[in-house]
Amino acid sequence: MYSAQQDLFRFDPELGGGFAGRRVLITGAGRDGGIGQAFALTAGLNGAESVGVHFHRSYEDGFDLVKRLQAEGVNAFPLQADVTNLRDLWATRSYVIEQMGGLPPNLVICNSGLTERGYTFGRALRAIDDEPTAIRRARVRQHFIDSLEESRTVLDTKIDGFLATTHLWAGEAIHHSEPVRFVYVSSRQAIDPGPSVPGYAISNWAVLQLPAVLKVNLGSASEYASCLSVLFPFVRTGMTNEYAENERVYGRWQPRMLEPHECAEAFAQLLSRPADETDLGMYELLVESPDGTAGGEGAGQVTAAGATEEEATAAVRVVWKQVRLDVTEHELPWSEQTALRF
Repeated sequence: MYSAQQDLFRFDPELGGGFAGRRVLITGAGRDGGIGQAFALTAGLNGAESVGVHFHRSYEDGFDLVKRLQAEGVNAFPLQADVTNLRDLWATRSYVIEQMGGLPPNLVICNSGLTERGYTFGRALRAIDDEPTAIRRARVRQHFIDSLEESRTVLDTKIDGFLATTHLWAGEAIHHSEPVRFVYVSSRQAIDPGPSVPGYAISNWAVLQLPAVLKVNLGSASEYASCLSVLFPFVRTGMTNEYAENERVYGRWQPRMLEPHECAEAFAQLLSRPADETDLGMYELLVESPDGTAGGEGAGQVTAAGATEEEATAAVRVVWKQVRLDVTEHELPWSEQTALRF
């Protein structure tokens, strides 16, 4: 059931300018209350020329979103595809270009993603008193298989899906001589992993490399593509809502979860920056208390002058920071002293 409050996604022209006149394609945009839906609403309600709403299984929510955007006069269209199925993805090419007036998207937001239900990576299930050895072996084996199958789906969706989507639309941008901006949605857990979701943390780390890999491969044609990665904190969605009041889950990183419209507003702020400024950048969104501190016990309780107690408790400071993963090489004395020669 469609639940978004659309007016929360209308921003000042200066803030929403990154979407104005753009042909936007957003993967993983179907689920009601999700980040992808928030981005689609932000694009459509802030001047995008067209908005492609991609979904795989969340088709009912996806069609509801398209209908609402169309009612606002937005050239929005649905796109159902499995981003891990290359034939399925390729089959969307002509349809998307047709829906966008004969040109490919010039803003592609790779947002598809899943997460595990949660399991302790690298640790077997606890023993049960008086459980026969054969039963324990069978139980542990099944848990092992189920857990890693779940992680594999998470990895495939994020890594394979982003890679294939990029390959498809970068090629079309060059063919049509139309510059394109790619945004890869990652997570703060890529650089500061939490427990129980290994596939999620690993896949979000992997996609951070996509901008540099694409640029290298495009070579002289790299001028047609600008790329950036965004690392989001906990946002209240269908995947996280059950943890929204559990500070033990998100409190390590932030005072409270962001709402989808707050995440979308921060995202719009970043996209309003020039593409050449953000190219190849990794940008982390931090949610802090008004005094600039991060999560933890008591976070978010600072009372601002003139604010009600409820307003002061809810107040947070949201800022972008650029992340740089500096790779350094250090000599190993033992190897230098015993260097192999061939």
